[in-house]
Amino acid sequence: MKEKALIIGSGIAGIAASIRLAVKGYQVEVFEANAYPGGKLSELVIQGYRFDAGPSLFTLPDQVEELFKLAGQNPDEHFKYLKLDVACHYFWEDGKQLKAWSDVNRFAEEVETKLGEPASHIREALKRSAFIYDHLAPLFMHRSLHKFGTWTNPQALKSYLKMGKLGIFSTMNKANEQQFQHPKLIQLFNRYATYNGSNPYQTPATLNIIPHLEFNIGAFFPKKGMHDITMSLYKLAKSLGVTYHFISPVEEILVENGKAVGVLTKEGELRADIVVNNMDMVNAYKTILRKQKQPKLLLEQPKSSSALIFYWGVKQHFPALDLHNILFSGDYKAEFDHIFNKGSIYSDPTVYINITSVYKEDDAPAGCMNWFTMINVPNNQGQDWDKMIAEARKNILAKINRILKTDLDPLIEVEEILDPRTIESKTSSAQGALYGNSSNNKFAAFLRHANFSSDIKNLYFCGGSVHPGGGIPLSLLSAKIMTELVVSDL
Repeated sequence: MKEKALIIGSGIAGIAASIRLAVKGYQVEVFEANAYPGGKLSELVIQGYRFDAGPSLFTLPDQVEELFKLAGQNPDEHFKYLKLDVACHYFWEDGKQLKAWSDVNRFAEEVETKLGEPASHIREALKRSAFIYDHLAPLFMHRSLHKFGTWTNPQALKSYLKMGKLGIFSTMNKANEQQFQHPKLIQLFNRYATYNGSNPYQTPATLNIIPHLEFNIGAFFPKKGMHDITMSLYKLAKSLGVTYHFISPVEEILVENGKAVGVLTKEGELRADIVVNNMDMVNAYKTILRKQKQPKLLLEQPKSSSALIFYWGVKQHFPALDLHNILFSGDYKAEFDHIFNKGSIYSDPTVYINITSVYKEDDAPAGCMNWFTMINVPNNQGQDWDKMIAEARKNILAKINRILKTDLDPLIEVEEILDPRTIESKTSSAQGALYGNSSNNKFAAFLRHANFSSDIKNLYFCGGSVHPGGGIPLSLLSAKIMTELVVSDL
């Protein structure tokens, strides 16, 4: 008789967890409140336009490929992707533009030519980023921080001697000010704080690990769009015998004598040997774990930023735009002050435009483009979002018109909006925060929930709201860490 595992939530970590546990011989069932898998990593189709609804940047594709290999499958037969020549196209109001070429030397030369920043500064910064990754990734990304063995293994002992060089005692902005001379380049590298919803003027410089992923390893694009990450892994899970229950929210995790024994749904009780929570940790404790001891310190931590996204079907082709595009704010510090301190949206926000039809032409009608247009915004604290969204839309359009020298509004024939309120209602993310707790202090990594419960036996956690953090690669790694804990425990 196979041991049974129940997973709550089919975000990308929940799907990965279902695959890993099925490979380990578990009978796995997944309960999802929505009618579709993927959580934030879903899609939207409107009048001939297809949009990847959530995460749009793909790094560390080996984490996806590993799941197919574990199941004895050839990844190339199920999931195809390409490496980008240009990771991102950057624009400023004064007409300056930069293409972040995947070839580091070409990018370094472009920075020197257009900004006058010595090319050596780029190469040195990316070497430092690789150094941080080499020392911290094995410790913080691939292991549980909540097990004693993590801190006594040889890799950890080696890293202790390098703490001063890993950015723990500085902020991202201060480190970038020391690395670069030109304010535009400092701003460009400060942007990486937004990859986990943080503030570069507060978050530790250890987050300068992120450029290594994008430049030294590479940025990629799934040939069928980001949603194919979800669907290819979902199909893999199904082929392994995993059962998915959609429109089936869990009402309670059942706990008896300090042990998770199953879940309660509208269909009744279902028993299991282990329970895995892929739901946002904060909302899980408020709802399905409301009867259990609450980890107040973790629940009360400040949340990451959220997003305001306009899905625009644009009936014109803009050859200047690439897959990933950034139109920078004129005052980055003021923008983050509004997001994290004032709980509002700055009048001159940095605008991110993702256009998958650049690589996947059938995502938009001929001669048109699908614009995923996003700005970083505060999480939901009860603001007047309708008023804020209306003002932000005007400011975003004005900025786009100035930089691209166009009149965009008449070209928009399709529009959908996603804001912090709907992010929370659709994905159960507390306050609509995209990455759970924020990383705006040097202890943030230690203030994420573990991949297991210290109070309830046989209860495990995965997903962007727990260790090691948010985003596709870290969510996939959370499922890996969690599964390793299950195996070592049982």
